[in-house]
Amino acid sequence: MGRIGIPLERVPDEALLAGLMTGDPEIAVAFVRRFQRRVFGVAIAVVGDVQLAEDIAQQTFERACRHAQVYDPRRGSVPTWLAAIAHNLAIDAVRARKTTPVDPADLENMMETITDTPERHALSTETAVELRRAVGTLPREQARALVMAGIYGMTAQQVADFEEIPLGTAKTRIRTAMGKVRASLAARQVDHD
Repeated sequence: MGRIGIPLERVPDEALLAGLMTGDPEIAVAFVRRFQRRVFGVAIAVVGDVQLAEDIAQQTFERACRHAQVYDPRRGSVPTWLAAIAHNLAIDAVRARKTTPVDPADLENMMETITDTPERHALSTETAVELRRAVGTLPREQARALVMAGIYGMTAQQVADFEEIPLGTAKTRIRTAMGKVRASLAARQVDHD
């Protein structure tokens, strides 16, 4: 493109993307320069970490190079396509950073001492006591799944992996436990009214 007399800065986005498939380093540099601010901006907005956002931006451009042939202009512009790639990669990075593994033995202790935290003292309301009672009435497996999901923010897949159970079982335990706790708290609310 630059060789046929059209400056790369003036080449349309779609043509520049198509040029990536040629492997021409000059085109690749022009492509990155054109979209780097937008891609980095999307990544930093999602992850909030400069180093991680830079890594995500690089992965975005690598993915764009590998998948340039599947770009469909009917589904959006090149900048929109790149922003979607960057956003998806950033969300994946946030999800990957979110969890911290907990030893099952420690989880038992955490469930017992959950009410002896500074938060408990600050929020030692009747509702907290009722919630603790409701969780305490659950079968052990359901209570563990609920604590892992509700307090530690683990996904159902992470609970399943951690507990070494099928994903469907983890989802059922979490959903059933939440339903029982809601019902218990609703029943107690009715009793107090």
